[in-house]
Amino acid sequence: MSVDTATVARIASLARIKVTDEEIAAMVPELNGILAWVEQLGEVNVEGIAPMTAVIPNKQRLRDDVIGADPLTGGDVRDKVLSNAPAGEHGFFGVPKVIE
Repeated sequence: MSVDTATVARIASLARIKVTDEEIAAMVPELNGILAWVEQLGEVNVEGIAPMTAVIPNKQRLRDDVIGADPLTGGDVRDKVLSNAPAGEHGFFGVPKVIE
Protein backbone atom coordinates (compact mmCIF):
# COMPACT_ATOMS: atom_id res chain seq x y z
CA MET A 1 0.00 0.00 0.00
CA SER A 2 1.22 3.48 -0.76
CA VAL A 3 -0.17 6.97 -0.36
CA ASP A 4 -0.07 9.93 -2.69
CA THR A 5 -0.54 13.66 -2.18
CA ALA A 6 -4.32 13.38 -2.58
CA THR A 7 -4.51 10.73 0.15
CA VAL A 8 -2.37 12.80 2.54
CA ALA A 9 -4.53 15.86 1.84
CA ARG A 10 -7.66 13.80 2.54
CA ILE A 11 -6.24 12.45 5.81
CA ALA A 12 -5.28 15.98 6.88
CA SER A 13 -8.78 17.19 6.04
CA LEU A 14 -10.40 14.39 8.04
CA ALA A 15 -8.10 15.13 10.98
CA ARG A 16 -8.83 18.85 10.65
CA ILE A 17 -5.11 19.60 10.29
CA LYS A 18 -4.09 22.54 8.14
CA VAL A 19 -1.10 21.62 5.98
CA THR A 20 0.54 23.34 3.05
CA ASP A 21 1.30 21.71 -0.29
CA GLU A 22 5.00 21.59 0.65
CA GLU A 23 4.20 19.82 3.91
CA ILE A 24 1.99 17.33 2.07
CA ALA A 25 4.77 16.61 -0.42
CA ALA A 26 7.19 16.02 2.48
CA MET A 27 4.75 13.68 4.26
CA VAL A 28 4.17 11.36 1.29
CA PRO A 29 7.57 9.59 1.44
CA GLU A 30 7.48 9.53 5.25
CA LEU A 31 4.06 7.86 5.34
CA ASN A 32 5.06 5.44 2.58
CA GLY A 33 8.14 4.50 4.61
CA ILE A 34 6.00 3.88 7.70
CA LEU A 35 3.54 1.75 5.73
CA ALA A 36 6.41 -0.25 4.18
CA TRP A 37 7.78 -0.93 7.67
CA VAL A 38 4.35 -2.08 8.89
CA GLU A 39 4.02 -4.40 5.87
CA GLN A 40 7.48 -5.76 6.68
CA LEU A 41 6.25 -6.67 10.17
CA GLY A 42 3.57 -8.84 8.58
CA GLU A 43 6.31 -11.04 7.08
CA VAL A 44 7.68 -12.04 10.50
CA ASN A 45 6.97 -15.66 11.41
CA VAL A 46 5.22 -15.66 14.79
CA GLU A 47 4.06 -19.26 14.68
CA GLY A 48 4.15 -20.78 18.16
CA ILE A 49 4.96 -17.50 19.93
CA ALA A 50 2.59 -16.62 22.75
CA PRO A 51 1.10 -13.12 22.67
CA MET A 52 2.34 -10.70 25.31
CA THR A 53 1.17 -7.39 26.66
CA ALA A 54 4.50 -6.05 27.88
CA VAL A 55 8.20 -6.62 27.37
CA ILE A 56 8.79 -7.29 31.05
CA PRO A 57 6.62 -9.56 33.20
CA ASN A 58 4.17 -7.52 35.23
CA LYS A 59 2.02 -8.74 38.08
CA GLN A 60 -0.75 -6.74 39.64
CA ARG A 61 -0.25 -6.07 43.29
CA LEU A 62 -3.69 -6.61 44.76
CA ARG A 63 -4.71 -6.21 48.34
CA ASP A 64 -6.79 -8.82 50.12
CA ASP A 65 -10.50 -8.18 49.82
CA VAL A 66 -11.32 -8.29 53.52
CA ILE A 67 -14.16 -6.56 55.33
CA GLY A 68 -12.58 -4.68 58.19
CA ALA A 69 -13.89 -3.58 61.55
CA ASP A 70 -13.96 0.08 60.47
CA PRO A 71 -17.61 1.26 60.47
CA LEU A 72 -17.09 3.08 57.16
CA THR A 73 -15.49 0.18 55.32
CA GLY A 74 -16.69 -2.69 57.49
CA GLY A 75 -19.70 -3.44 55.35
CA ASP A 76 -23.31 -3.77 56.41
CA VAL A 77 -23.86 -0.01 56.38
CA ARG A 78 -26.59 0.05 53.73
CA ASP A 79 -29.23 1.52 56.01
CA LYS A 80 -26.81 4.19 57.18
CA VAL A 81 -25.94 5.14 53.62
CA LEU A 82 -29.56 5.14 52.48
CA SER A 83 -30.52 7.42 55.35
CA ASN A 84 -28.85 10.24 53.38
CA ALA A 85 -30.72 9.45 50.15
CA PRO A 86 -33.67 11.63 49.15
CA ALA A 87 -35.57 8.46 48.24
CA GLY A 88 -34.73 4.89 49.08
CA GLU A 89 -36.62 1.97 47.55
CA HIS A 90 -36.17 -1.69 48.53
CA GLY A 91 -32.64 -1.10 49.84
CA PHE A 92 -31.52 0.91 46.78
CA PHE A 93 -31.30 4.57 45.86
CA GLY A 94 -34.52 5.74 44.28
CA VAL A 95 -33.98 7.94 41.22
CA PRO A 96 -36.46 9.74 39.00
CA LYS A 97 -37.35 8.13 35.69
CA VAL A 98 -35.33 9.73 32.88
CA ILE A 99 -36.68 7.80 29.88
CA GLU A 100 -40.26 8.35 28.80
